[in-house]
Amino acid sequence: MAQAISDRRDIDFVLHEMLNVADLAQFEKYADFDKKTVDLIISEARNLAVKEILPTQKIGDDEGCKYENGVVKVPEAFKRPYKLFCEGEWIAMTDDPQYGGQGMPKTVALAAGEYFTGANCAWMMYPGLTHGAAKMIEELGTLEQKKLFVKKMYTGQWAGTMLLTEPEAGSDVGALTTSAKKNSDGTYTITGNKIFISGGEHDLTENIIHPVLARIEGAPAGTRGISLFIVPKIWVNPDGSLGADNDVVCTGIEEKMGIHGNATCSLALGGKGKCRGLLLGEENKGMKAMFLMMNEARLGVGLQGFGFATASYINAVNYAKERKQGKNLLQFMDPNAPTVSIIEHPDVRRQLMFMKAHVEGIRSMIYFLGSCIDRVAVAQNEEDKNTAQNLIELLIPIVKAYSTDKGFDVCVQGVQVYGGYGYIKEFPQEQLLRDCKITSIYEGTNGIQAMDLLGRKLGMNKGKPFMELLGVINKTIAAAKTTAGLEDLAERVEKAVNKLGEVAMNMGMTAMSAKVLDAFAAATPFLEVCGDVVMAWQHLWRAVVAAPKIASAKSKDVAFYEGQVCTARYFIKSLLPATMGKMKALSDANDAVMAMPLAAFNG
Repeated sequence: MAQAISDRRDIDFVLHEMLNVADLAQFEKYADFDKKTVDLIISEARNLAVKEILPTQKIGDDEGCKYENGVVKVPEAFKRPYKLFCEGEWIAMTDDPQYGGQGMPKTVALAAGEYFTGANCAWMMYPGLTHGAAKMIEELGTLEQKKLFVKKMYTGQWAGTMLLTEPEAGSDVGALTTSAKKNSDGTYTITGNKIFISGGEHDLTENIIHPVLARIEGAPAGTRGISLFIVPKIWVNPDGSLGADNDVVCTGIEEKMGIHGNATCSLALGGKGKCRGLLLGEENKGMKAMFLMMNEARLGVGLQGFGFATASYINAVNYAKERKQGKNLLQFMDPNAPTVSIIEHPDVRRQLMFMKAHVEGIRSMIYFLGSCIDRVAVAQNEEDKNTAQNLIELLIPIVKAYSTDKGFDVCVQGVQVYGGYGYIKEFPQEQLLRDCKITSIYEGTNGIQAMDLLGRKLGMNKGKPFMELLGVINKTIAAAKTTAGLEDLAERVEKAVNKLGEVAMNMGMTAMSAKVLDAFAAATPFLEVCGDVVMAWQHLWRAVVAAPKIASAKSKDVAFYEGQVCTARYFIKSLLPATMGKMKALSDANDAVMAMPLAAFNG
């Protein structure tokens, strides 16, 4: 059975029928991206992903990366698709053409990225990290730094990473010890050790550019004294040519649960006292610079978690249609009844429904966030720009955490549908499950996302972003109330939205009271119910678009549109009631977590 990645029909539905992405072509910035062009981009991304990248997924898992004497080699099969990826200018899909970018809308880039990350996330991390590092230099660098680095990174000639984590400074970035000493020529001597650096060393490119967080000698303690530096693996001369090795040495790679094809490195900087860096941005403003890029990085990880889920779901559907075992339940007692495909069995159908509902809802949620980014880019006034930016800030932690947590849950079901075959390496499901787990951990654990939502985003601008999100949802509810057959679903989502508003107010007040620790102990369940309600909204929106089209649709589209309404009914009637129960639990303000004596946690 051929392995798959994503559902093109559903991608087109979200892009063109929900979000009307081709309407962006009316703006000069996106004038070249009409519907025909968008469809061509997605088709080309799919072809590259399926034909060139997907075959490397299992190879990367089986072979892993090889480390020897400071040198890391990726699987040889990774090199051809990387070359093709660079030739297609896919690294900088949304970026300025003057730096080698394509200048396309973010929503379209996310759709293409769904195929790439679903094909082989470990492989995709190399160009993905390169883009993040280059974007940071484009946004914060001097004109000279941009000329030296950005285009060569956006075109894939050079790679990039992010050096943040240290042995004693993971999520607590302020505890880092990497130091920077200013030299007479304006460069800085960098000394320190970094760990868990994805793509920190490899043989895909001739150079790797490392943005590095470090503390300049004499700078304040904590995050206030952190600066950001450009530290090339091989020094770059003022004319852009390569100089000498820059004393950045890989001391080992991690043996991980998943994403074996991506080298997770430990790096020693300045072991010989010869590591130099260039200040990126202002002194002691490194964390501010990091936060500028955080939205892109966390959206990217949310897309990764989703990419694993959609691949697992498509595989499961195809397997369930082909795998024959057992009789139809209605013919169980008939000894002559034929063996049927397992998709006819009710519990398998339930598992697939759970997977379908989460995959399609998360796709809509991620693409909607992409459309908000596009709205910021083309906003005609400050009010529209601020509204879209508010939605971005609020949804980023939800998209990152919810997509990765639920993406993992989908992958669990993907193994279950295959039964015993799902647990063995011959089939792709167990690798997708293993690979997916990291997405809830890196780029800020999902617990940190929950704290960000509760502690920063919920009360931002006196709660305006949250109220604007509820306002957008209520517009969909109003439309559903006037759509035949959706009235009951609209009422159920409306009750959930109203309840979420109450819970958010209570959580916000508790977080500012003496019971602040109790509030943050419930931050993750709060983020989950926010995600559930956003998902219910997305499914209701899907149904509002699909339901009126059923009667007049072409025969090949009828089942698709009916499926949208059925999926909305499933999520809103079968899963959303559990969300209501979770919100009641949050309203009860149980203090058991923080009241538990530490000594009672038996070890």
